[in-house]
Amino acid sequence: MKSEAGTSLSRKQSLIEDAQKEKEVPEVTRSDPMAVTSDHLDDGRSILNIIFTIRNTTASHFSCSLKILENHSTLIYHMETRPAGRCKEKEELECFVKCLIPNPSVCSLLSSLKKIASDVKVVKDLTSLSFPRKVQDLDVCQHLCMKFEPNFNKDHPGFGDQEYKRRRGYFAELAFKYKDGSVISRVEYTAEEIATWRQVYKSLSSLYPNYACKQYLDSFHQLEKNCGYSENSIPQLQDVSNFLKERTGFKLRPAAGLLSARDFLACLAFRVFPCTQYPRHPSSAMHSPEPDCCHELLGHIPMLADKEFAQFSQEIGLASLGASDEDIEKLSTLYWFTIEFGLCKQNGSIKAYGAGLLSSYGELLYALSNKPELKPFDPEVTAIQPYQDNSFQSVYFVSESFEDSKVKLRQYAVNMIKPFYLWYDPFTCSVEILDSSQKVRTALCQIKDELKSLCSALDKLC
Repeated sequence: MKSEAGTSLSRKQSLIEDAQKEKEVPEVTRSDPMAVTSDHLDDGRSILNIIFTIRNTTASHFSCSLKILENHSTLIYHMETRPAGRCKEKEELECFVKCLIPNPSVCSLLSSLKKIASDVKVVKDLTSLSFPRKVQDLDVCQHLCMKFEPNFNKDHPGFGDQEYKRRRGYFAELAFKYKDGSVISRVEYTAEEIATWRQVYKSLSSLYPNYACKQYLDSFHQLEKNCGYSENSIPQLQDVSNFLKERTGFKLRPAAGLLSARDFLACLAFRVFPCTQYPRHPSSAMHSPEPDCCHELLGHIPMLADKEFAQFSQEIGLASLGASDEDIEKLSTLYWFTIEFGLCKQNGSIKAYGAGLLSSYGELLYALSNKPELKPFDPEVTAIQPYQDNSFQSVYFVSESFEDSKVKLRQYAVNMIKPFYLWYDPFTCSVEILDSSQKVRTALCQIKDELKSLCSALDKLC
């Protein structure tokens, strides 16, 4: 890219492109209420994705299910099992099978499985099983997009710099070794890396008083006071993570580079932000083709310290769990035009809250000039807005407030077609699929208890 749009433009360009590439299967047909297949083949067979639960995990019960599959002439592509997560009984096994089966045998196969298993259902694709259920699952959500890496992209400013690539390998190793709950490794940055940070920091901080929203400014001052934010030092991720955890419940985990769309959005669902530790190449201090610590620490972190914005970010992440490929693409676009390039109204003025703007000197000035078109934030419109991948945006979306955006996004997520509803438990940092009335009642009881406490507190104040 030739513009000054900076890291975030490349990052979200890749996020959306990656979401588009995740489309793998065509729309399916439904000849029977249970016979939902991933793909119909021309030879009269279909690829079927089946989930079922075996109540008794003895070898005989499991082998019976395999025998049923064999009797219906299925070809198994993939099979996995795990303890059933929907109840506490230990002797329950949830099974997933992706198989090729003759079309006339589909109904018979499902009926036979129902005789030996419970909760037999067919899903459109593996997505509904593959998303993380608890924050620890993010340890395996680290799929990288490599096209912007200095080792693979000849246009990367560090492509011919062996020392820079060696240093990047060091940062990547730190990220890959990290596991949820462990302490983030502290980094001793070189004089050259600090000089790059200083140039970016001084240029951007001079614009913030006039262009950044109030929430950003409040948090930025606190970060300078508590987390070592200054032009002379690059903040350590563990210090910043502790700061966020105390204010909004968000925490950081080191990232080796640009994550895939699904993995990145999934992290937000658990109030986790993947954050790189490496600075951009010194030859291109005001522009980077990939995410780096300048973009994330200066662009994202101050806004994640605001409670309303943190909630808005998590809402996008939760909406992505189990979403279709098409919806992932739309959510990526929503992310682009809000969390990365969003504007908002404050005291009669337009201010920036998007990290892509607040970490890009040139685009921050451009977005708040009279050149681009400004539109009110509407998720239905924003989600299909074409984006610029090699220059500044021609359109920016303006939110009335973060609360207004959160309400609109929540309604948008409700209208997304999913075979299930999710409930996020902040106490365990996990998500539950609400696939039974008992689970819904349990979630409601938790909400009622919280409301009762708040009502009691309000009565005392009144």
